[in-house]
Amino acid sequence: MIHLPLRILAAVNTVLLRVGRSAAWMALVVMVGVILLQVFFRYVLNNALAWPDEAARFLMLWMTGLIAPSAYRWGGFVAIDMVPEALPRVPGLVLSLALLLVSLAVLVMGVKLGWNHTTGFSGNFNSGSLRIPLDWFGGEMVRVKLRYTYASLLVGMALLTLVNIELILRAVTALLAPATSLPPTDAPIDFSPEAE
Repeated sequence: MIHLPLRILAAVNTVLLRVGRSAAWMALVVMVGVILLQVFFRYVLNNALAWPDEAARFLMLWMTGLIAPSAYRWGGFVAIDMVPEALPRVPGLVLSLALLLVSLAVLVMGVKLGWNHTTGFSGNFNSGSLRIPLDWFGGEMVRVKLRYTYASLLVGMALLTLVNIELILRAVTALLAPATSLPPTDAPIDFSPEAE
C-alpha cells in the first residue's frame, strides 16, 4: 500500500533533484565567474563594480537551495547516527522515523517562512544593485525584486520537504515490509576503492 506512493514520489524526486543539481552547478560556475570579474575590476582596474557581490550572494542562495535536497536524500548532511545504528533493527528504524517526523515539522515551518518572505511585503522591494539591462535591447532597465532571492528559501524548503516525505515512506516500508525492495535514490557515483 505504501510502496506505490513511495515509487511515484521517488521518481518525481529523482527528476526534480537532477534538474536542481544541473541548475546548482551552473549557478556555481556563474557565481565564480562573477566573483573573478569583481576581483579583476577591483584590483586590476581599481574600479569596483556595484552588482557582483549581490549577484554572487543571489547565486549562492539558489545553488544551496537546489543542491541541499540531493545531499539530504543521499545522507550527506552531518548526522549523529551512532544511537540508531547501536539499537536493534526495529527500535533503530522507529527512532529514525521519529527524527524524520520532527524534521518534517521543521521543514513545513521553513516552507511557510519561505512563502511569507517570497510573497510578503519585503519581497516587493527592489534589490540594491541587481538590474536586468533590457535598455541594451531598446527596453528599460528592470530592477530585480527581492522576492526572487527569497524564493530560493521557498524552493529549497519545498524540495527538502518532498525528500523528507520520501525518507519517511522508506522508513515505514523498511519497518513494515523489510523484504520489499526500495526504489533507487539516484545516488552519486562512489569512486572509493571499496566500491570496486
